[in-house]
Amino acid sequence: MNYRHIYHAGNFADVLKHAVLARLVTYLQQKEKAFRVLDTHAGIGLYDLSSEEAQKTGEWRDGVGRLLEGELPPEIAVILAPYLSSIRALNPGSELTLYPGSPKLARMLFRPQDRLSAMELHPDDYETLHRLFDADFQSRVTELDGWLALGAHLPPKEKRGLILVDPPFEKEGEYERLVDGLARGYRRFTGGVYCLWYPLKQGAPIKAFHEALKALDIPKMLCAELSVRSDRETTGLSGSGLIIVNPPFTLKSELDLLLPFLKSRLGQDRFASSRCFWLRGEEQTTRGA
Repeated sequence: MNYRHIYHAGNFADVLKHAVLARLVTYLQQKEKAFRVLDTHAGIGLYDLSSEEAQKTGEWRDGVGRLLEGELPPEIAVILAPYLSSIRALNPGSELTLYPGSPKLARMLFRPQDRLSAMELHPDDYETLHRLFDADFQSRVTELDGWLALGAHLPPKEKRGLILVDPPFEKEGEYERLVDGLARGYRRFTGGVYCLWYPLKQGAPIKAFHEALKALDIPKMLCAELSVRSDRETTGLSGSGLIIVNPPFTLKSELDLLLPFLKSRLGQDRFASSRCFWLRGEEQTTRGA
């Protein structure tokens, strides 16, 4: 994938990833004790959808732009409330201009006791991210390869945490690195909630990726996937998936509602699909839509 996230900010993959991220943050807040969000590939944190780069692809129009068109069913509005409230807070007028990346979104949802560790390796993006969180005592931005953070930054001192792993998939072998990274992180911090993002596209080794994850023998792993179009006529992104380790017990039922709605609202052709199933734990059954 040709990756600078400004070209893709707010697209359909962001909608799924960030909606789930917001639900995970709010779930962790059901307990008073502090927690830390570790974002291993944080990007620049805040994206200007009116910029030349975002306008060039216009991917956000078929993602968050389409999501905001029309009313939401009441049960979907409840699930999306943390995510959409953050977007509306950044865009108080009628025009959608600013879109929060994962570190900004998590930070907007924090209580005073919650903390953020954001890793970014690209020098320019690191500087932009650092300026965004400058003087914010609840946030720490580090110029570091995010894969290294899964060793050096776990477990967090709070002993409660959400680890988002969202690599750019610019290099070969990223699916394997996701598996290895999860194995390394989980050994250090078995109680963490992990959220791993991956692309769905033509030729992607999804079956082998899932089998390698299952072989880790981690007790609870939930998988959620959304495809908005067929991958037969494009080599680009046709969908995306999330692996959630140690998910909250309500997440599966929420995704069973949310994913078919997103397929309907964001789908681009008749091959749009979604599924949510347990890779390990609970009932290991597949639900497609």
